[in-house]
Amino acid sequence: MASDSTTPPSGGTKATLGLTGLTSNAMALIAPGAFLWLTFFIQCAYGAPMAAQGMWIGIVAALVLCLATAISYAELSKLYPGAGSSYFFAEQAFLSKKEAFKWARLAKFMVGWASHLYYWVYPGLMVGTTSLVAGYMLAQFFPDTFNPAVPSPIFMIGFCVVFAPCVAYIAFRGVGGTTVVNAVINVVQITALIIFSVMAISYRVNHTDGSKGIALDANGVPSAQIISADGKTPPADVTVSYAADGATKAADGSEAFQYHKDAISVISPHKFSYVIIQACVAILILVGFESVTSMGEEAKNAKRDIPKAVILSLLIQGAFCYLLEYFAANFFLHNNYNVSAALGSAAPIGDMMKIVGMWAFGSAKAGQIFMLVQATTVLLALVGTTLSCMTTGARVTYAMGRDEEMGEHFGMLHGKNNTPHRAIWTLAFISIAIGIISIYFNFCGPCALSDDTIKTLPVNVWYKIGVFGHDTAAKIPQSLLVVTLVSNFGTFLLYMMTCFTAIVAFREHHTFNTFKHTVVPVFGLLANLLCMVFFIVGPFSVPGMSKVEPFVALGIVALWGVYGAIYMAMRSKKTGRTVILSAAPTGTVGA
Repeated sequence: MASDSTTPPSGGTKATLGLTGLTSNAMALIAPGAFLWLTFFIQCAYGAPMAAQGMWIGIVAALVLCLATAISYAELSKLYPGAGSSYFFAEQAFLSKKEAFKWARLAKFMVGWASHLYYWVYPGLMVGTTSLVAGYMLAQFFPDTFNPAVPSPIFMIGFCVVFAPCVAYIAFRGVGGTTVVNAVINVVQITALIIFSVMAISYRVNHTDGSKGIALDANGVPSAQIISADGKTPPADVTVSYAADGATKAADGSEAFQYHKDAISVISPHKFSYVIIQACVAILILVGFESVTSMGEEAKNAKRDIPKAVILSLLIQGAFCYLLEYFAANFFLHNNYNVSAALGSAAPIGDMMKIVGMWAFGSAKAGQIFMLVQATTVLLALVGTTLSCMTTGARVTYAMGRDEEMGEHFGMLHGKNNTPHRAIWTLAFISIAIGIISIYFNFCGPCALSDDTIKTLPVNVWYKIGVFGHDTAAKIPQSLLVVTLVSNFGTFLLYMMTCFTAIVAFREHHTFNTFKHTVVPVFGLLANLLCMVFFIVGPFSVPGMSKVEPFVALGIVALWGVYGAIYMAMRSKKTGRTVILSAAPTGTVGA
């Protein structure tokens, strides 16, 4: 058996990565091909019935927020190229100051602790959402046993239990997350999403108002005709409509956003509150650009290339990929597949792919195959994303363990694989639990299934648990959204602290630039804070914005903060260290 060690083998890490390799690694965690599939449902659900109108422009707002934070990360990585991301940035920034050095340990711990809300929750969220995709795909092969719109809870629980340890094993072995693997995943998923985006836009352009179209039948199969369930009404051709009076009206006549009447509507804000709601959720799809700042030792020219990789990864996947694919998906919506239909499906994008696939390739079977091919690329991207965030999360835990800010056992490397195996396996079990919680109450709260829908589900062992009547489900918080918000709140806190760290790091530094080192980080800090505050104020002022999910998530964040304060006090007592430093460590160089 290989023994544990506290330090890497002699010789260190080889510097092999140039700008392309670093950018590819940064892009692995953003995964636009996967997140369109995963978050479209959440973005339709939160702030319903109207906030989905601002989905595209909300992503623009989130992108601006992330760019401000990315500039702070880029600047810090120039100053501390081998520091290891936010956790060490905070320590180095404060230690470099003649007066502020005393806050170095507290700042480092706070950043590291907040990082865990993101890096420990995010992998579990990916495990849960991957189980939803897998359940949706399984139903395509066994439609009599599983429902594609409502995947089996038992199957998804089993999938979480298997998937998380499998990804953890790859991370443990140290063979995952390579530049080549990440590059392949990036090329495959971006190619796939561009193909879908072009097809979705083409479908809308080629199906004008009043023309014949395609819809999904009760079994989720694309069809050019509407066939009544009782078989008494003659089949009728599917007719496409983008009528303005139906764009914001539900089937029961109530006000509810359903589709965009034209392209201008897709990119319009409609209301400021809708933009903020969508931006707060869209943070989930843009985070990850900062992970490359921990690769200073692997970079050939860290000071030059890491800052560029941070910005490039965000621009390529955020400004190009996401804005294209979200425009395409929103532009595609029409009377035969609208937001109400998306809310009743586990995979709205998969449904869209079946429709455009049948139109492009001529048959329902071809549409199914096209969707499955696209879904396979999504699963591939999800494996890469889960691996990347699990590895990054384990690095943060390892760093805190090595510094004795968390249990010393977390600061041990595997003697043979040179990986933080104890942190990895701890994160694997946490991911199983979070993954199961995220999907078990997925069809609750604003996404509660109607009793009529529940009656159509297969009656078998796969649906014995995890299916609740509408009235009961409506009272339960929607778990996938709660977990998403906890992860996002952790991200907001981490990004706010990093922006503040950038301000401290460059204060009185000879490279100080007012715009890059004050204006940008202050804007990033305030923008992240605005998103946090909006979840407290918004539910009381925005119709359809649930009070339950954000306050449950904020409660979890508050408990984590209180536990962190108690934990640091206990660690300080155990290790004999003070929270506030009385003297700067020997060898510390001021700014």
